[in-house]
Amino acid sequence: MQIQKRNALVTGANRGIGLETCKQLAKLDIHIILSCRNVEQGETLSHELQQAGLDIVFYPLDVASDSSVETMQRFIENQYGRLDILINNAGIFPDAQVENVFTCSVEQLRIGMETNTFGAFRLCQAFIPLMQKNDYGRVVNVSSGMGQLADMGGGFASYRLSKTALNAVTRIFANEVSQNNILVNSVCPGWVRTDMGGVHAERDVSQGAETIVWLATLPEGGGNGLFFRDKKVIPW
Repeated sequence: MQIQKRNALVTGANRGIGLETCKQLAKLDIHIILSCRNVEQGETLSHELQQAGLDIVFYPLDVASDSSVETMQRFIENQYGRLDILINNAGIFPDAQVENVFTCSVEQLRIGMETNTFGAFRLCQAFIPLMQKNDYGRVVNVSSGMGQLADMGGGFASYRLSKTALNAVTRIFANEVSQNNILVNSVCPGWVRTDMGGVHAERDVSQGAETIVWLATLPEGGGNGLFFRDKKVIPW
């Protein structure tokens, strides 16, 4: 009997860490649903990766839209009947023009939370129940050291608060599914050379994706409800 391949959904996967995560997971013989908002770019990327021999398909997703998440949920349920791995990578850095916490508006906070926190929350609500039906799941929420309460600094209030809240989302879902062979963790990929991280960042995308891929493929009994960097637990 043929063993069914694992399925993985990666959000915000049209560039940077998300795209690299798709490539690394596909090389582990995992079927990848590459998702992003830009349909033309997503279709072009998936075609190129298929030509390179990787098992990757594209399906559009806007994590800030309830209807878009619902459409993705129906697609995966109808097409595959299961989702094994969810990588909540989609994120924005809304503080580029905000100097400090005193000039950060509440609306700016909402913008960061909508994508970075509520987006991951929507996806967890949509797909963890499907994982529960199959008694298997790995969820990786791509967070940041800038969201660590243990090392909280000034500036970048919208981004920091959204990632701190994302870590809370991780803890809540991890606690509620701890009996279902579902592992939900946060990861700080480090300072990575991407459009968000900039050209002076210390890591390339392959290094940024390494711990994400490791968490996505944890064996049964692996860490749950924890925060990782470089495959090691770090403080919240």
